[in-house]
Amino acid sequence: MKRFALAFLALFTASALFAQADLQVLAVVKLNKNESITVKQLKTRVEAYQKQRNGTLSVDDRKKVLDAMIQEKLVIQAAAMAGITIPDSTVEQYFLQSVSQSIGKNVTEQEFEQLVKAQTNMSLDEYMKQQSGMSVADYKTYLKNQLIAQQYILSQRQKELQSVSPTDEEIRAFYELNKTSFVWTDMFKMFLVIVPKGTDAEAARIKANSLYDNLKNKKITVNQITVDSKKENSGFQAGDVLVNKSQMSAQQLGISYGDLLELFKNEKGYISDVVEQETNFQFFTIVKKYEAKMLSLSDVVQPETTVTVYDYIKQSLGQQKQMEYLTNAAGEIAASLDTEENVERKKKGADLDKLLNW
Repeated sequence: MKRFALAFLALFTASALFAQADLQVLAVVKLNKNESITVKQLKTRVEAYQKQRNGTLSVDDRKKVLDAMIQEKLVIQAAAMAGITIPDSTVEQYFLQSVSQSIGKNVTEQEFEQLVKAQTNMSLDEYMKQQSGMSVADYKTYLKNQLIAQQYILSQRQKELQSVSPTDEEIRAFYELNKTSFVWTDMFKMFLVIVPKGTDAEAARIKANSLYDNLKNKKITVNQITVDSKKENSGFQAGDVLVNKSQMSAQQLGISYGDLLELFKNEKGYISDVVEQETNFQFFTIVKKYEAKMLSLSDVVQPETTVTVYDYIKQSLGQQKQMEYLTNAAGEIAASLDTEENVERKKKGADLDKLLNW
């Protein structure tokens, strides 16, 4: 019993020492107010980065993370002094966009939590910690700080940012380097008519067959169906859908790739049969076909649009250059705020190395 008590005492002492080390303050940011960065807070951020990189950060890398956290707090405090805030509703919106993109469909937080529980048997907090190294609350706080920092940097460099754009030479060079990726696959434009079953499946069947017969017998045109579909209580939807000769298009249409290839054998004017789905009746007609081709700079990226390959590259490169500019600007602004007056680093040199070597 005595040995057990001594062993327990040793374990308790070690745990207490670890907890005490986690609470040690590494730096105090005091531009607008005093905010401490503890070993525990740094560990949380380091764990998040290690999850992303799937590897362990060195002590030197952990120092860089600490510097980044200091600069982040400096920018956030500067933003507060400038009156910049981000409402929680915006943070929630970005959070839901992030999780929705990760699973490929729009979900609420409750729906995402239920999905995580069903697939992993973990709580949402446990899942987020496994994926990002942060709890849901920590991740939302991190996200909010990032949004505030971006808004502040934008407010400081708005005029300079507007002048950042790619040159004609850069656009043409990018095209030459990536020419083979600017292509059209074989495509056709279908005009799709959908009649929801609602509460009366038989009435929906009759309406779908009537629209089908009228179109096939040329008693009504595609344009007239489009106009009628927009009328109040029309009972059906209709519109154009661009279909690529690809596996993804087949999946979106709910057919096999082989069936899609068969569809491509049909000519302009082809009208499908009325097909019954779980919730609706539908049919389509092929209104135009496009052959595969290599695109030049003056070609439009997608049929019947106005955005050319040149415009597309200009916009993409412009966004890339602006992001690079904002990243550099953030570093410059944060570095200008990182002074002895604004930051008190509690641990330096060997003492800091020792604390970061966990």
